[in-house]
Amino acid sequence: MDWGKVTYIFFSLMSLTTTAGFIYEPNAIALFLAASVNIISTILKIGVRNLLSAELLASSLVADSHLIPAFLVYTISDNLNLAIGLAIGAIIANIFSVALALIESAKS
Repeated sequence: MDWGKVTYIFFSLMSLTTTAGFIYEPNAIALFLAASVNIISTILKIGVRNLLSAELLASSLVADSHLIPAFLVYTISDNLNLAIGLAIGAIIANIFSVALALIESAKS
């Protein structure tokens, strides 16, 4: 078993589920956790060397560029609707990332 792959898939799924948790129960702590786990996922994807590694990293960076502003908007201006909208964009990027990981697993 490839533990490196297990770790980066774990954090990819964890970033998807913590973001979905924020959508279900919106609060600043949940959004901070979602952004933090997604940043860890992005860092882990930097070292991945496979067929779709560029696409995996790009989708994770897109999710980061949604979750970090969502956290700032929610904590600074308390605009929950905009934060949820940005988090939904991050969920879509994370679903794409998980789909790419499944395709990569099927090809190997």
